[in-house]
Amino acid sequence: MTQEAQVAAESLPGRRPGGADGRLLIALDVDGTLIHEDETVGDAVRDAVARVRDAGHEVMLATGRSWETARPIHERFGLTSEFVVCANGALTMQRDESQPDGYRREFIEVFDPAEVLRTIRGHLPTGSFMVEGPTGFRHYTAGMTDWELVNAAEVPFEELLERPATRVVVVSPQHDEEEFLSIVERMGLQRVSYSIGWTAWLDISPDGVNKATAMERVRHALDIPRSNVVAVGDGRNDIELLQWAGQEGLSVAMGQAPDEVKAVASRVTGAVVEDGVAHLLDTL
Repeated sequence: MTQEAQVAAESLPGRRPGGADGRLLIALDVDGTLIHEDETVGDAVRDAVARVRDAGHEVMLATGRSWETARPIHERFGLTSEFVVCANGALTMQRDESQPDGYRREFIEVFDPAEVLRTIRGHLPTGSFMVEGPTGFRHYTAGMTDWELVNAAEVPFEELLERPATRVVVVSPQHDEEEFLSIVERMGLQRVSYSIGWTAWLDISPDGVNKATAMERVRHALDIPRSNVVAVGDGRNDIELLQWAGQEGLSVAMGQAPDEVKAVASRVTGAVVEDGVAHLLDTL
């Protein structure tokens, strides 16, 4: 662990020490892992999550979603995990019964998005943009119609340059996946972390921040051994998470994941439409 990561880990004090008893830390991606594209959930998946949760394992979400859009999924599965990783690792929520929704924003990573936004707009002048701030409020430009824009406001592009961000999302639906990948490669993005979604959308986080860096803080705070880590995901924003989990624990890619995601996983389970995560959890 780097010195910066060690300091960050120590900033998240866990309430339940232990880990030597075999308790697992199970990090689950949301979209394409727990839920289908239309946000439905298979009964087998819901039941499997409940079984491992009730067995005493620490089952939690590690998602690219904001807390505001992750919370309904968290509640739908009846999770009470100590932590929830959101915004691809830029935000970690910690359980706090004094808060109205039961969680507080415990660790937040932000960056100045102005340079990267200007760079991307130069390559994707017709793209649509969204900046998520440290409070979870989102500002977006016209064209973000396929995104759930709760707690958000539409603004001109220039206003996005002035706001600190935990996450930037860029969509360009007129490009297919291959075209979009080629454009992103030509951008030469620096000083940020980014991943490319299933369709033509780009997810950008602070440099060096991803689901894995956040989950290492969580693991350290909960005092769970690396060998007791399990991570499941399906997207390119899960690559670092799966690499991290697979070093000593178990990393699992969903059956519909891109080849580069499957390549870094210890195991591949069924696709989300086949309730693949349920089959995996039933083997633990």
